[in-house]
Amino acid sequence: MNAARTVFSDARYVILSCAIFAPMLAGLLLLGEYVFVEPYFVSHLPPGSELGLVLIVALCALSALVIPMNVYRIVALKSSRQRMGGGVLGSVVGAAAGACGCGPVGFAVISTFGTAGATATAFLTNYELPIRLAAIAVLAVSYVATARSLRTECRIGQR
Repeated sequence: MNAARTVFSDARYVILSCAIFAPMLAGLLLLGEYVFVEPYFVSHLPPGSELGLVLIVALCALSALVIPMNVYRIVALKSSRQRMGGGVLGSVVGAAAGACGCGPVGFAVISTFGTAGATATAFLTNYELPIRLAAIAVLAVSYVATARSLRTECRIGQR
């Protein structure tokens, strides 16, 4: 927690975090069909989809936590190129996995790739929640690894 407090004590990283969280949440809510913008702005939470909404919010929050910490780490360790890509890769994988199984995207994939697209869309739709849980796990591990790296390599929290 000390590493996150140190990173987010700088206003630039708080702004970066908000700039990641808000558009990612809005995009995933639109793609997940929780929010509609035409003909009116309407939100809709179908019965039984509460867990999906919670997972989307958790995915966005963890991404908004991990990515600025990794940016801070990259800036602090400019000269050291070792092990910098792992945390950023985990954030990208987690964000990409959060958008799976979406209706409008699924139809575009089916029409573009035919049978293979239909199979992929059916797989993503059926396993949407486990994939999001796995993405959250990847982001959680990425957070722990980044915090540990910041404590040891950047000497945060050591006096």
